Amino acid sequence: MTSAKFITFEGIDGAGKSTHIAFVAELLRQRGDKVVTTREPGGTPLGETLRELVLHQPMHLETETLLMFASRREHLAQVIEPALARGDTVISDRFTDATFAYQGGGRKLALEKLETLEQWVHPQRQPDLTLLFDVPLEVARARLDASRTLDKFEQEKATFFADTRAEYLRRAAQFPERFRIIDSTRTISEIQASLTELITAL
Repeated sequence: MTSAKFITFEGIDGAGKSTHIAFVAELLRQRGDKVVTTREPGGTPLGETLRELVLHQPMHLETETLLMFASRREHLAQVIEPALARGDTVISDRFTDATFAYQGGGRKLALEKLETLEQWVHPQRQPDLTLLFDVPLEVARARLDASRTLDKFEQEKATFFADTRAEYLRRAAQFPERFRIIDSTRTISEIQASLTELITAL
């Protein structure tokens, strides 16, 4: 890669995206890139505090959304923008597409409000590449049920995840220049072969 890139991993809970972040980071490091891996909500001390609130405390939908963007503003200022300015590549486990998917698609907040916040918080910054890990709902749910104690989002009903997935796919169709959809029902080795091809071409 000739310049710093901003790469985001997206997908509904249970899609398997987090499994592949370390693999992609190592691919990039083998090419000589300096890589910063981070996550949302979170990525900074303040962001991690807000993450605990957002994932585990009941709150009004607009409060939840504003906290997501507050965490993101801090994340951009403290981690993402400085890393890109140094020439590092940034890999983030979720970014603004997740807020459109979860708060917009799943929770039904008006997309116009999200677009306004997006333009306020990061009017010029979008990922260079967004990897959307996509699986049928029943596969995602089975993975979650077998894995860990669920947060408040992971405990939502199937209709919530159907709507969240639909919004992810709508975003992918809206921004085809940066989205790549990964069929996450395949084996890990098959997915990693696809990821290697995508990163090589980036």
